[in-house]
Amino acid sequence: MSTATYQWWVVGMLWLVCFFNYADRQSIFSVFPLLKTALRLSDFELGIAAASFMWVYALFGPVAGWLGDRFSRKRLILGALVFWSVVTASTSLAHNLWQLTLCRALGGLGEAFYFPASMSLIGAYHPDSTRSRAMSLHQSSVYAGTIAGGACSGWLAEHYGWRPMFACFGFLGIALALLLWGLLREPARGPADKKSAAGQPLVPVLRGLLANRLVVLLILAFIGANFVALVFLTWMPSYLYRNFGMNLSMAGWNATAYLQTASVLGVLTGGVLADWLSRRGGGARALTQSIGLACGVPFLFLTGHTRSVPVLAAAMACFGYFKGLYDANIFASLYDVVGVEVRAAAAGLLNSLGWLGAGFAPVAVAAASARFGMSACLSATAAIYAGCAVLLALAAREGKK
Repeated sequence: MSTATYQWWVVGMLWLVCFFNYADRQSIFSVFPLLKTALRLSDFELGIAAASFMWVYALFGPVAGWLGDRFSRKRLILGALVFWSVVTASTSLAHNLWQLTLCRALGGLGEAFYFPASMSLIGAYHPDSTRSRAMSLHQSSVYAGTIAGGACSGWLAEHYGWRPMFACFGFLGIALALLLWGLLREPARGPADKKSAAGQPLVPVLRGLLANRLVVLLILAFIGANFVALVFLTWMPSYLYRNFGMNLSMAGWNATAYLQTASVLGVLTGGVLADWLSRRGGGARALTQSIGLACGVPFLFLTGHTRSVPVLAAAMACFGYFKGLYDANIFASLYDVVGVEVRAAAAGLLNSLGWLGAGFAPVAVAAASARFGMSACLSATAAIYAGCAVLLALAAREGKK
């Protein structure tokens, strides 16, 4: 197989791994109503369990990225897949809050190692001319996995119970890791990669990244965008179950299908658009992201404001499409402003700080909705998107210089 062909096969294989990455993390949200009853938990306790995943995910992001610049990315990716799949299967054994929270936290630890290594691997196989398209195609697996995790977990839980559902997702992930072990190849590292692998201490690497103003702007925007995304991933299934009278499978489907399917179209559009614009000047990828977030603002407001299911579905689809323009270039825009020798570390830092801030979303919304209502909380996320669009516009402007 030629190198030009295999570089796209790499994207396809990582697409499958990322599919399970998001299916596993999303599966729990569709069964919140069952967990609440079976384990006798409050909304706030469910929010703690959900947030524990992101807090541990964020804590280990920089370390995962630092290791990704030094060791075999293939081994990190597939080893992480096995680890988080075992943890997902083990969630079926939880009988109380601390056991559920421990499983979610360990899941966050395993999944923290995926994105830094996978983005570095795609960056190694794809030059600047195809990077946004490759990463946007990979990003589509996030939406497919989220839909599968939301809809399938609800259906499985309704028919077989929530414990077999977690076991099923875990065993499928382990099988995929075994299948890909002989197919995924680690590319030879270039001179800059070898310099990184030779050993730069973690703290100076992170300090250097945070001294870059463009990196900081991208991280701040990522925090806000992730906060909004996690609000919808965590609470939309329960919102539809409680406020619109849907059953678990319908709530899981409607909470993810329209938004995530539209995001696939948006992310593919964003990848092509950003690659085309980047040939005409700097800052193009950040500009594409800014446009996406700005256009999503009115639809975010509408999701919490409407009481009509068709209008809600349309608003979520439009929000999802414009979210895709942003998501397509999360790592591609970062790679425009950092050196090749610290790509995995930069991705790990971005993931860490982005999800650390977003990790407060489940708890914050659970607390705020008790006073203001879930509808108001959903609409309020529009203000966060507007602020992030401004940050990215500033990054795009500085990137042109």
